[in-house]
Amino acid sequence: MTEETPGFEEKPDVPSGATADDAESKAASEEGAAPAGDANENAGLVAQLDQVRTALNERTLDLQRLQAEYQNYRRRVERDRIAVKEIAVANLLTELLPVLDDIGRARDHGELVGGFKSVAESLETVAAKMGLQQFGKEGEPFDPTIHEALMHSYAPDVTETTCVAILQPGYRIGERTIRPARVAVAEPQPGTQTVKAEESASESAEDKENGGPDEG
Repeated sequence: MTEETPGFEEKPDVPSGATADDAESKAASEEGAAPAGDANENAGLVAQLDQVRTALNERTLDLQRLQAEYQNYRRRVERDRIAVKEIAVANLLTELLPVLDDIGRARDHGELVGGFKSVAESLETVAAKMGLQQFGKEGEPFDPTIHEALMHSYAPDVTETTCVAILQPGYRIGERTIRPARVAVAEPQPGTQTVKAEESASESAEDKENGGPDEG
């Protein structure tokens, strides 16, 4: 057996011509190389993480754009659906207007009786449920946007162009006019306003001369 000599430690092999200090410097440099490698690896991970975050943000923006476009598409489809429905209803009711006119004339002449009266009232009820509204009354001011003047005259008792007779009622659906009211209109008698203005001025002058209007 080989006996170990007590009190002696084995020293690392030192190349020929190298001192112990050189060996310690080499060991220290090898130990310091490991942290530098870790730092490079961490930097690579950070760069990859930034790329992933950038890609995620881009995909998120893409998704938000798609959602906004889809919402706009749904609104357009709903708006178009409502418009198509309103047009279809308006076209149907427009075709029924001559029938409603006949019903109105029959009512005015007292001919809306019996079974015909029941059918006529049912038809009017259905048309009203579909949004049809009748308009046009005697005595209301003439409005060219909703009235169509078929007859014209002058009257001393009106102060503006006025509907004095409804020849055919108008109809609308909501704010949409599907037929204007056909009316006879009357305008103020030519010179009436001038005469009234002169009379008013004369009365005012007399009141001033007499010290004001008489009090009752």
